[in-house]
Amino acid sequence: MRVLFLTHRLPYAPNRGDRVRAYHLLRQLRTFADVDLVSLVHDDEESAHVGDVEALATTVTAARTSRIRALTNSALALPTPRPLSHTMLDSPDLLPAIKRVVRAHPPDVVLAFCTGIAHVVVRPPLDAFPLVVDMVDVDSAKWAALAGSSSPPRSWIYAREARLLARFESTIARRAAATLVTTEKERETLRGLAPGARIEVVQNGVDAETLRPPGPPLAGQTVVFCGVMNYSPNVEGAVWLAREVWPRVRQSCPDARLLLIGSFPTREVQQLADAAAGVVVTGHVDDLRPYLWESAVAAAPLHTARGVQNKVLEAVAAGLPTVVTPVVLAGVPAEIRPACVTADGASAFAEALVTFLKRSPLERRSAALQANVNAITWEHRLAPLKDIMASAL
Repeated sequence: MRVLFLTHRLPYAPNRGDRVRAYHLLRQLRTFADVDLVSLVHDDEESAHVGDVEALATTVTAARTSRIRALTNSALALPTPRPLSHTMLDSPDLLPAIKRVVRAHPPDVVLAFCTGIAHVVVRPPLDAFPLVVDMVDVDSAKWAALAGSSSPPRSWIYAREARLLARFESTIARRAAATLVTTEKERETLRGLAPGARIEVVQNGVDAETLRPPGPPLAGQTVVFCGVMNYSPNVEGAVWLAREVWPRVRQSCPDARLLLIGSFPTREVQQLADAAAGVVVTGHVDDLRPYLWESAVAAAPLHTARGVQNKVLEAVAAGLPTVVTPVVLAGVPAEIRPACVTADGASAFAEALVTFLKRSPLERRSAALQANVNAITWEHRLAPLKDIMASAL
């Protein structure tokens, strides 16, 4: 089988949610297919990793985006029915690159990762091939939630995106031989948009061996929150955690430290750094694991979330109990839930963190070990992919 795999970001390095799943999908595809990867790349750092991906695919083709061009096209698209997800995730080199790859290696099946890149599959030459879409989450529902929690004019733009992207999601799910999502909740949401479409739940996994702690838990009172820090829900969560929750934590645990870890921190996130309050903003880190292993408890303080939060799976696999909001818990798989405590509101969230911080390191590790991490490895979760791709033929 030959698969054309389209991604809106280069699936390397697997250090952010949208790359992690794509990276493991690529590895799984290569166990049964020749894979031609065509990917958008967004900056020099991402472009520098094209060579790393070449070892994982049969061929790799990158199309560079331009932020200025994307913003200009998005402004021009506002009066049109085109979703901004498609104008922001595009490149003038993308379609020519796809045409070259298809001429050289006609695919048996096209796999489009996320609706952001799937706009190219409804046009020639890709409209002639069987299609599988990994939607991951129903993004239109996320934009609708953001519209409800934002103020104008941002809320107007989010509401427009929710409406137009839902229309596209409905179309593409009906066009595809199969559409993948990460949870049953996402399947029900998409089923409401595309009745009769074939929708398969293929859950996220975790790299258990890589994340497993190398030694006993460390003493200390460090709370860690990880995420790309220019992504609106992560920014909102970091600000809420640092400003609303953390002062309550420090009242009970004056030596506690909060690590906000993630690439591209906005100015608002950078301004949360406060040595006196024990708040550290790291920006990008090459390897997240040492930060997880030195921490006592993880936090997932998101108020807008869809599907599975990889940050929760990774924290638990690294030996950390995790405090989550109710919307995050909705996407946490059953195997991981025993290691999680849900808390709604700043006082309850702070109380849950303090409870863990006051336990011994061994007690905290024991709480994390209640999860069955070995049951949700990527190999296990992605095992159905071969049959799904074959059935698309």
